[in-house]
Amino acid sequence: MSPLAWFASVSLAVWVWLLLGQGFFWRTDQRLPKTGRGGGHARVRAEGRAEAWPGVVVVVPARDEAGVLPLSLPSLLAQDYPGRAEVILVDDGSTDGTGRLAAELAAGLAARHDGLPLTVVSPGEPGPGWTGKLWALRHGMALARARGPEFLLLTDADIAHEPDSLRRLVAAARDDGRDLVSQMARLRVTSFWERLAVPAFVYFFAQLYPFRWINADRPRATAAAGGCVLLRTETAVAAGVPDAIRTAVIDDVSLARAVRAAGGRIWLGLAERVDSVRPYPGLGELWRMVARSAYAQLRYSPPLLLGTVAGLVLVYLVPPAACVAGLVSGDAPAAWAGAAAWAVMTGTYLPMLRYYRQPGWTAPLLPFTAFLYLLMTVDSAVRHHRGRGGAWKGRVYSGGRAATEGGEFTPRHGE
Repeated sequence: MSPLAWFASVSLAVWVWLLLGQGFFWRTDQRLPKTGRGGGHARVRAEGRAEAWPGVVVVVPARDEAGVLPLSLPSLLAQDYPGRAEVILVDDGSTDGTGRLAAELAAGLAARHDGLPLTVVSPGEPGPGWTGKLWALRHGMALARARGPEFLLLTDADIAHEPDSLRRLVAAARDDGRDLVSQMARLRVTSFWERLAVPAFVYFFAQLYPFRWINADRPRATAAAGGCVLLRTETAVAAGVPDAIRTAVIDDVSLARAVRAAGGRIWLGLAERVDSVRPYPGLGELWRMVARSAYAQLRYSPPLLLGTVAGLVLVYLVPPAACVAGLVSGDAPAAWAGAAAWAVMTGTYLPMLRYYRQPGWTAPLLPFTAFLYLLMTVDSAVRHHRGRGGAWKGRVYSGGRAATEGGEFTPRHGE
């Protein structure tokens, strides 16, 4: 066998293992149940009594979100929740009138019908050793706990919720005894680049953190999706969050690990009624979104970066390259092994494309998308070493391993 055929065969073996041995990551059936165990959701809906539902405070950190708030905030204020609930929006130093717009939206909704009460607060600039979002969450969660709710819903300012979203989250947490219930919001797929890159982003996340492993009684992985996290208040206190994760750039995974370390039970799945309204119309916006945290995911480690690049090449780029090169050169073993690996890769991607309502013929393009993510990851490392890693809305967070492991961490204002 030629060297190319050997590489293609190894890639095929990896794909067979991913297909069968990585928690069936490619399946998209981890969703909130229509009914809880023993018909729990149906039972509490039928009762319809406010006292049957725990109190909830929704905490929304927001920085320069005036462009998306009209699409997201009204959906939170209009939640059809029978129990006591309110919303706290934490304006994290916005310069576009985010806080003022939030108050106007709430007043307009209240003028039409009763909505959830809204409180808008601003904590000022982050304290030493804090990322901006977690500083905002710290302030909002402290105010929320003073209200004595059983649950906190931490949701980003670009996330829109269907009217029954909060009800379903709470019912799922109570029915199944979960301390953290998180949904990965369905991201927008309208532009060409969104259609190409967004389903792959969620596919790669699920491959890294298989949802079935996270949700199992004996979990083998830990993660959450930061856009929509329902958290039991007493568990947040026991886990010491957000203080315990104040330096984290990838705050959702860090939050899940802190909750798990405190003995909490976690559930993560794909959303059906929770959507991100943030647009990524061009490749540049998507590139910056991924590059902001990709190197942090690798713990700022050059060896891990090299291993990741090699792994992406072997798993995603070798199959189509071996298939085409084998056909051109007459290397049948390379062509067959490459084609088989590419076919398995394509088949595992189809469920995610169906979830995002995208045509199946785009599945074979996954190697090209993976190559883009490889370049974004390398660029993330380059930005970090140039002192521009973790840039987000005028702030740059630098500090190497501190960003994921809790050491000194210094926010700096960027452009």
